[in-house]
Amino acid sequence: MREYDEITSFLGTWGPFQRLVFFSLAFSILPNGLVGIYIVFVADTPPHECLVPEESNISESWRNVSVPLVLQDGVLKRSSCSRYRLDLLRNFSRLNYAPDVDVNVSQIQQEGCLDGWKYSKEIYQSTIVTEWDLVCENEYKEPLASSIYFLGVLVGTFISGQLSDRYGRRPVLFATMAMQTLTIFIQIFSPSWEAFSAIFFFIGFSGFSNYVVGYVLGSEILSPGTRAVFCSLGVFMASGVGQMFLPLFAYFLRDWRLLIIPMAASGLLYIPLWWLIPESPRWLLSQGRVEEAEAILRDAARMNKVPVPEVIFTPAEIMEAQEKREKRYNMLDILRSRQAMALILVCSILWMVITMSYFGLLFNTTNLHGDPYFNFFLSAIVEIPAYFMALLLLKFCPRRFCQSSTLFLGGTIILLIQLVPRDLPGVAIFLEMVGKFGITTAFCVVYAVTAELFPTVIRNMAMGTCSMAARIGTIISPFIIYLGNYYKYLPYLLIGSLAVFSGMLCFVLPETFGKVLPDTLAEMQSVRGMGRSKKTTMESSTKETVDVIQEAKL
Repeated sequence: MREYDEITSFLGTWGPFQRLVFFSLAFSILPNGLVGIYIVFVADTPPHECLVPEESNISESWRNVSVPLVLQDGVLKRSSCSRYRLDLLRNFSRLNYAPDVDVNVSQIQQEGCLDGWKYSKEIYQSTIVTEWDLVCENEYKEPLASSIYFLGVLVGTFISGQLSDRYGRRPVLFATMAMQTLTIFIQIFSPSWEAFSAIFFFIGFSGFSNYVVGYVLGSEILSPGTRAVFCSLGVFMASGVGQMFLPLFAYFLRDWRLLIIPMAASGLLYIPLWWLIPESPRWLLSQGRVEEAEAILRDAARMNKVPVPEVIFTPAEIMEAQEKREKRYNMLDILRSRQAMALILVCSILWMVITMSYFGLLFNTTNLHGDPYFNFFLSAIVEIPAYFMALLLLKFCPRRFCQSSTLFLGGTIILLIQLVPRDLPGVAIFLEMVGKFGITTAFCVVYAVTAELFPTVIRNMAMGTCSMAARIGTIISPFIIYLGNYYKYLPYLLIGSLAVFSGMLCFVLPETFGKVLPDTLAEMQSVRGMGRSKKTTMESSTKETVDVIQEAKL
C-alpha cells in the first residue's frame, strides 16, 4: 500500500504551492519570537533604593548617607531594601551633627523602605517592577510572572494538540492566533500584577500553541524534502528573526505598556494568512473527508501546473487510513515496556535541562554588563549559526555525538564564566554567547534525536511526554536566574553542571544514525546496560532521519 508522501508525489517538492505554504507558515511563526519573551524587558529590575521623601526635613549631608552600604558579590553597593531610621537622622540633622564625625552612621538602626523606592530611569521609563514595586519582599513575583506564562504554555500545548486532532489544524491555528493577539492587547491595561499574570497565562496558552500547530501543519502538507528544511530552518529561524526585532522595539519604547503595543499589533500579520494557509490534506484523509483533501491537492496541482491523477486516493488507501486512526496506543503500552520507559525518562531529562538552560540564558541577558538591548540582540543573532550547525551535525554525525558534544560545549563554557575576572566583562559576555550557541544547537538536535529513538506506534506520545517535561524546565528557568540575586554565579553553576551531566547521560542512549526507523515496540533499540532488543541494521537516508520530526506533535 502506498504511503501518503508517495500518493502526493505528483505535486513535486518545491513548486509555487510548497513555497506559499512554507513562507506563510514561517511568517506566522515570526511573531512568536516576540510573544512572551518581551517579559525580559517588561519585567526587568532597574537599580533602586529606598525613597527618602523631600518633606523629611533632613539635611543634604544626612540624606546622602541615608541608605546603608551592603556587600553584594564582593562589591560594596547602596542597599536596595533598607535605609537608616529617618526619625533618628532628622534629630541628628536638627542638632547639626555631622555623619561619621559626630555620629557613626553604621551604628544607626535601620528600617525598611516605608515610603517606597526610587528607581533609576537611565534605561527604562517604567517596567512592571517599578509600577508595582516588585522588589525586596515582593521580588519573587517577577520570575513568578514568567513561570505563570510557561504554565499557560504547558496547558495550551496539551489542549491545542487534542483540539487540532479533533477539529483540524487550520481552525485551531487561527483561533490561537486570535486569542494571542486579543490577550496581549488586554494586558496593556493591566491594573495590577495579579491581573497582568493572569492574562499572561492565557498569552502563554495561545502564544506557543499556534507555533506547535503551525509546525505540525507544515510538516503534514509539505513534501519530505521540503519538510526537513521547514522543521529546522523554517521554524526555528523565523522565531529567531522575531527575537532580533524585540530589542529594537524595546530600545525606542521604554515604557512597558508602550512596548506591549507592537507585540499585540504583530497579530495583524496573521490576517492575510487566512487566505494563504490551507487545511492539512493528510488530516482530512484521516477523518474520512476525502473530497476536501482531494480538492486541496487538485488546487495545489493547478498552482504548480502539474497533471493530477484521475484517482488520487484509492478505496483501499482510504480504508487503510481510517484503520490506522482507529488503532490507538496509550501510556499503558509504554509502561509495559522497560526499554520505552527508560528511553522516555532519559529523553525527558534531556528536554527539561536543555529548555531550562535555553530560556534561563535568554532571561539573563538583561543582567549582563553593558547595554541590555545590545546583549539581547547578540543572544538572538547567535542562534542563526546554531541552527545551521544543528543541520550539519544531524547530516554527518552519530546522534550521541550530536547531542553530547553540544551539551558539553554549552555546559563547560557556562561553567567557565565564573572564572573570568570582574574587570573583563566583555570576556564573560562572549563566553555566555558561546554557551548559548551550544545550548541552542542542543535544543534543535534533541527534536530529531528523540524522534528517532521511538517506534512509529508510540512516537507522538513519547514526544508529547518529553515536551511536557520541557515545559517544566521552562517554568523553573525564571527562578534559576532569580537565584543570582543571592550569588551572581549560582545560575551559571546550575545550568553548566546540569548541561554537562545531561551530556554524559546521552551515552546511555542507543545509536540511531544510519539505522532504519523502528515501527514497532519490538524493533526499538535498548538503553545501554539494560540488554538489547531486536533491531535492524539497514542504512536509511538522511531524509528519513530528519523527516520524522514532522510526527512530533509537541
